Amino acid sequence: MKSKERRHGVVLVHTGEGKGKSSSAFGMVFRAAGWGMKVLVIQFIKGQWQTGEQKAAACFDNIEWYALGDGFTWDTKNPQQDIKTSREIWDFSKQKILTGDYDLVVLDEINYCCGYHWLSGEEIAAFIRQEKPAWVHLVLTGRNAAPEVIACADTVTEMHKIKHAYEQDIKAEQGVEF
Repeated sequence: MKSKERRHGVVLVHTGEGKGKSSSAFGMVFRAAGWGMKVLVIQFIKGQWQTGEQKAAACFDNIEWYALGDGFTWDTKNPQQDIKTSREIWDFSKQKILTGDYDLVVLDEINYCCGYHWLSGEEIAAFIRQEKPAWVHLVLTGRNAAPEVIACADTVTEMHKIKHAYEQDIKAEQGVEF
């Protein structure tokens, strides 16, 4: 593994209406962990709902995982609480990243927060450009990635939905969606 001093931390954005944004990021989590990298995952929307990837991550000593959101907030009854929670998670994320302890950080579903105007794309982009340690690989997932975040990213992938099982009344399946 390259030393931190020799590494160029890349910023990746996984966005779009299609499935697979978080799944792709979690694949990177386990790839990096397999190389002995210290990994941090912070989820902005999902709350205490159990997922297979979180259970798998618990088997690794070099993965820290925080599911800090209030749950599926597109059905929110309290937008002010969602804004407050998102701001608190963003502040927590910045503090953790600035420790310099992590090689790969995934900010799962943070792009939704920009789309809902709970966080600004400019403040996230400014943090990436000015404060993120140079060696940290950073992955931001979720629909509606802010243009400012896309502009400062090194790699941006937009997932497009062609069809989805949900349209055929097939509910989320364990091991596939969670």
